[in-house]
Amino acid sequence: MSVWWARNRQRILQLAGTILAVILLIVLLREDGWGEILATFTKIKTSDLLWVALLFFVSRIATVGRWHILLRSGGVHIHFKDSMALTFTGLFASNFLPTTIGGDVVRLAGAMQMGFDRAVCLASIAADRLIGMAGMTMVAPIGLIHSWSLLEPLPASLLTFAWFHKPLAFLKRTFSVFNLWLRKPLSLLGSLAFTWVHMLCLFGSIYILANDLGNPVSFWMIAGLWSLTYFITLIPISVNGYGLQELSFTFFMTNVAGWSPAVSLSVAVMLRAFSILASLPGALFLPSITSAMAEQKNEASPGNNLL
Repeated sequence: MSVWWARNRQRILQLAGTILAVILLIVLLREDGWGEILATFTKIKTSDLLWVALLFFVSRIATVGRWHILLRSGGVHIHFKDSMALTFTGLFASNFLPTTIGGDVVRLAGAMQMGFDRAVCLASIAADRLIGMAGMTMVAPIGLIHSWSLLEPLPASLLTFAWFHKPLAFLKRTFSVFNLWLRKPLSLLGSLAFTWVHMLCLFGSIYILANDLGNPVSFWMIAGLWSLTYFITLIPISVNGYGLQELSFTFFMTNVAGWSPAVSLSVAVMLRAFSILASLPGALFLPSITSAMAEQKNEASPGNNLL
């Protein structure tokens, strides 16, 4: 029993965290009233929903470009269409498959199936995650300025855990991951530029929805508060951040931006829905990759050790 618990503890705790977060979301919905939630959805213009869908598509292409630059500069001669297929498959896996099959593992398996170097691909995936984190870190101070009165009572140790968890170890891993690309700063800057495009599309989507719902708020406040939501979602206490992301976003937008819980929760749910829909093309490429993963099941999985 102890061996089984040690092997499955993290998975069980994440599942419990997800269930708890969903329960809290249901409580919020009941307190605010389903009618008000549904009324909030009806205020969104169809044309603006199409604009948001377009922004999410551009955002996904930007994430493809971010990883593609890292792969190419690392010596992996991959075509953009293949990077796109692997990225969308990873996004689909993250949204729809069990936590034992992470999106990064699917990306790595697909790249290996195409015959690319495992070590470079693994390092590029880790670097891709870190560059995305670096982009959010750039706007996080804005969120801290706006919400400091809410976060100040929290213990410093909790804030540190939410941000990096063991900062010194994090910095060492970061340096080792980027070692391959430190000699190619233009590649890192190009990858970071794609991260900014992704972020602008995401923040722009929230900005459009906020204006439709009659709750206009500064673009930069949205950027800062979403970055805090992003870092909280990184805490491994729920499956793929389900529930935790929605709760965090609702908390910040209600207590800092002054939105009603109904508006905050409605926008959070719409963002999740658009994110899931944007990953659906990955289903086309998933069968061949999962087949390759099954053939390699005896190999040690990189799983959650990418960062």
